This record gives sequence, structure tokens and C-alpha cells, in this order.
Amino acid sequence: MSLALCADVGSTYTKVVVVDLAGGEVVAAADRPTTAGTDVLHGLDAAAAATGVTVPADRWYVCSSAGGGLRLAVVGYEALVTAQAGHRVGLSAGARVVHVSAGPLDSLAELRAARPDVVLLVGGTDGGDAAVLTHNARRLARARWRIPVVLAGNADARDELTAVLADAGVPVTATGNVLPRIGVLEPSPARAAIRDVFLSHVIGGKRLSKGRRFPSLVRAATPDAVLTGVETLADHLGGDLLVVDVGGATTDVYSVLTPDGRSDDVAGTLWRSRTVEGDLGMRWTAPDVIAAATAERLPVDDGLEAAAAKRAGAPGFVPDSDAERALDRRIAALAATVAVRRHARDPAGRIARDLRDVRLLVGSGGVLRHAAPGEAKEVLDAVLTDYAGGWPVPRAAHPVVDGSYVLAAAGLLAADHPNAARALLDRHLRGA
Repeated sequence: MSLALCADVGSTYTKVVVVDLAGGEVVAAADRPTTAGTDVLHGLDAAAAATGVTVPADRWYVCSSAGGGLRLAVVGYEALVTAQAGHRVGLSAGARVVHVSAGPLDSLAELRAARPDVVLLVGGTDGGDAAVLTHNARRLARARWRIPVVLAGNADARDELTAVLADAGVPVTATGNVLPRIGVLEPSPARAAIRDVFLSHVIGGKRLSKGRRFPSLVRAATPDAVLTGVETLADHLGGDLLVVDVGGATTDVYSVLTPDGRSDDVAGTLWRSRTVEGDLGMRWTAPDVIAAATAERLPVDDGLEAAAAKRAGAPGFVPDSDAERALDRRIAALAATVAVRRHARDPAGRIARDLRDVRLLVGSGGVLRHAAPGEAKEVLDAVLTDYAGGWPVPRAAHPVVDGSYVLAAAGLLAADHPNAARALLDRHLRGA
């Protein structure tokens, strides 16, 4: 039997699944607390050992969001066009976008304060105005900026500005323009470049582990791996797909939609997209879930505010009774509902993504994986029956739970073992 070990080193838990590459079946799984306070390899090795299966090191596939994951700043030309396009690309690359600015950079104070791991420098369509992109690149060069920069703007200025940054000692990676023409968004080159910078500069730089073993194992930021798994599932499904991942600190929403050719968005439409809600989580940000639900006029049960405060005060809390588990699920239902509303709408309340044709709704996150099937379905039903949310709900979506945590595993395997990735998703999600 040919096996692969797929692991997600998360901010709280490290999850491991061992996959039979021939049949796409999970043969063992385990999780252990992430040991970011000492060395993340301790938790990873403990989770791997707990599976009871030995897998050679060359078949370990690891993704990570430990240490806050990938923090990205976007510096663009115009707020509604290239900066917005860069923001969308950053999310699709698995980053937490911590800063977005548009126009000429004068002071770098706000950019520094955001503490990015990578700066995505964009601006101008190919052959268009390069003045702002040039100004911003030269500003970073004069400051002797030391945080890696991905240059993904006007192609006509690429070589010159790459040289300007490199000559000043700025770590720079040049790639294709995220917005080569108005209304045309091309995320793939920048997404790949951000992934490479994350692996080569960020993972080792976070001091999550001593030595080179951990950086050598990590192949992607966790959200990037999950999005690749989502894309693989959507391609195999042949239809629209929605994924809601309710975590301890954030709720991430992924969608893959069929292009309809009708978009007039000048920043381009990302048909395969991810949004991150940093105020919607089960532990650290649980009180913010209650505040957001109240603002959205969703019903908040008695006692839920106190329960959320309790969880934020003790992020390691594990429910020890049916009542506490029910409170967890209610918080999760609110987080999922608000997160999908935000994913479907734009800040002005208009429909940003048409989710009516979604065929499969996948729920992920520990609160769903550890719930009984019927209980987890109640959380997803809150999304599918959200008729007052200002967005058209899916008309015929089948809800399933990623109980075996296969989306990240499939994303990690997709490049080297595409058949195993598809079979894994088929067995554990599509056929669920």
C-alpha cells in the first residue's frame, strides 16, 4: 500500500490524515495541539505518531497557518481597481490581508504597523500608466525595505522596477500583472509567486521550529491548500460549490462559480474566490460573532453572549456537556451565516457573487467535525435558509461535512497525485 501523510499545522491544532494513494481513502487520522510555543514539530510528530502508521518522510505533505499564517499587504494604484484586484488575489493565495493602500506611498508608517510577511505591489494595466507603481517601488527601495515584495503590476515597468528594488537589497519576485486589462483578473501568477515567497521566506522566518526540517516539509499556506482542494472538487463535480470553514479565530468562505460572461466589475471577477472574516471565530473572536449577528439582525439566544465571552477568555476550552456543545453550534451557525452573507454581498449590500446554482455546500472546522451528523447539518441549514440576508440562497445545494479533513489533504496531493486527490474527495465528500 502506497501511503501519504497530509498534515495541517494550524494555529490551535495540528491535524494529520494518512491517505492510501491508490484508492483515495483515509486509513488513519489524528490531531494534537499545535506546539507553536516550543517547536511545531513536537505537535506534528505527536499527531503523526498517534495515527499508528509510519509514512516515509518523502511522502509527508504539510500546510501551515501557525504563527498567524501568511500576512499580506497590498499596495495598489487605485482603490477600486488595482488595489481591489490585489486584495482579491491575496485572499486567493491563502493570505490574511492586513493592509490595503492605494496611490503614491509617502509615509511607510501604516505599512510597517501592519507587520506584513509579504507586500504585493500592483498598479496599472499592461501598457497603461506606470507612474504610481514606479513611485511606490522607488519609495520602498529608498527605505531599504527588507520584507519580501511580489511585483505584479504593469508589465512594461516590470524589468526596470525589479532592478530598482533588487539593487537596493529589497527581496523581490516579479510576476505577471494581476490586472493586465480593465475587467480581466489573472490571479494565478501572483498566487504562485506569493506561495513561493511564503515557503522560502516566511515559514522559516516565523521561528516556529529550529532547523530546516519544518520549512522543508511545508508546501503551502493552509488556506491555499484548502482552496486548491476546493477547486479540485469543483472541477470534478462539474458545478458551483461553496465551502464554509468555521475556525477558532476566523471563518473562511470559499466559492467556485461558473463564469457567466456578464460581469462588469472593473477590478475583474474572481470566479474561484475566498473571503476571510477575522472577527468571526469560535474562540478568540466569539464575542465579535455575537456583535456581528446582532448588527445583521439575526436572533441571538439568551446566554449566548456570556458563552462567547467565556470562550474568548479561554481559547483552549473544549465543551464538556451537551449544553456547551449546543452553544458552540449556535455560535457556529451565526458565524457561518454572517460570513456567507459577506461573501455573497459587496460592502454596499449589492450581490457580489451569485450562489443560487451552488450544488454542494461543504462545512468544515472542528465544531462541525466533532458534531453528530444531524447537529452539523443544523449549522449548515442556517446558511441555506437565510432568506433575510439580502442574497439569493442556493436553490438545490446538498450539505456535507468535511469530517475527515480531506479538502486540505486533497489540495496538498493535487499536484503530485491528482487521481488520489480526486478519489479522496469522491469518497469522503462528493459521495457523502
